Amino acid sequence: MAVYTRLSDAALNDFLADFDLGRLVGYQGIDGGIENTNYFVDLDQQGQRRQFVLTLFEELPYDEMPFFVELTAYLAERGVPVPAPFKDRYGIALKTLANRPALLLPRFRGKPMEAPRVEHCGQIGTALARFHLAGQDFFMTRQAHRGVFWWRRESSRVASVLSSYDAALLKQEVALFDALRADPGNLPAGVIHGDLFADNALFDGDQLSGIIDLYNACTGYLLYDLAIVTNDWCSRSDGSLDPQRSAALLDNYAAIRPYTDDERRAWPILLRTAAMRFWLSRLISLHGLEATGYEGDQVVKDPEPLRQVLLQRIANPAQLP
Repeated sequence: MAVYTRLSDAALNDFLADFDLGRLVGYQGIDGGIENTNYFVDLDQQGQRRQFVLTLFEELPYDEMPFFVELTAYLAERGVPVPAPFKDRYGIALKTLANRPALLLPRFRGKPMEAPRVEHCGQIGTALARFHLAGQDFFMTRQAHRGVFWWRRESSRVASVLSSYDAALLKQEVALFDALRADPGNLPAGVIHGDLFADNALFDGDQLSGIIDLYNACTGYLLYDLAIVTNDWCSRSDGSLDPQRSAALLDNYAAIRPYTDDERRAWPILLRTAAMRFWLSRLISLHGLEATGYEGDQVVKDPEPLRQVLLQRIANPAQLP
């Protein structure tokens, strides 16, 4: 259960009072989140019941939140299916609830696809390319809070609880990305989602209906974002890439935003970097090495699947189509 902050009826009613969205009928905590607390909130609007999503931010400080408010509004205005927060009657979207930054968001139809098939991978490839193109002219930038400086520091810190092999593997992969970053060539950069695992995309039936949880969004290499998606959406149980799913994802993406020659060169490296980054974050959570302000137990995901993905990407370097 990833509801770290519990709410009272009175606190929630006070929060909703500034919105002209209806009367509170009920609310329920949402399972499955890792970094934030989420609730479904039911409101009655003149006899019609509507459901919203309320997100309370457990890690991100208030002063970082305007980036996400502006980004989601910017992308939604350009047809990208992301949840832009509602504004209250004073035109304010970013609020405070239980001493945490809070946003009230629309709830999209659909649910995550637990085992994405070829057609789902094709759709997310198209959507991600449109996301990247829509965000190219976004007027704000943000450094990833779990990017290169974080993984340099944390890989050294976590090494003490790992086998000598795994500690050396982490060090190797951090150095590999540092070498690429020193000479990136023409690697297009811009706004990236940063965490578009399959559980952050909603499908209504077999149709993509929404891309959610943009709170790892930042400025970065567009291809790194695609590598994160490829590793999660297109990997088999042993970590190897499924060629049909991978082809659907990468071909559909390229139909909207073609790859540069330097992206083709960097692709095998960025697949490894994406696997390393999430393997590292799961190792930190597993070993209890990350201090949080959470009031409940943090959701911990098994790091081993990401380790297997990394080993597969080293043993079998992939190429862009």
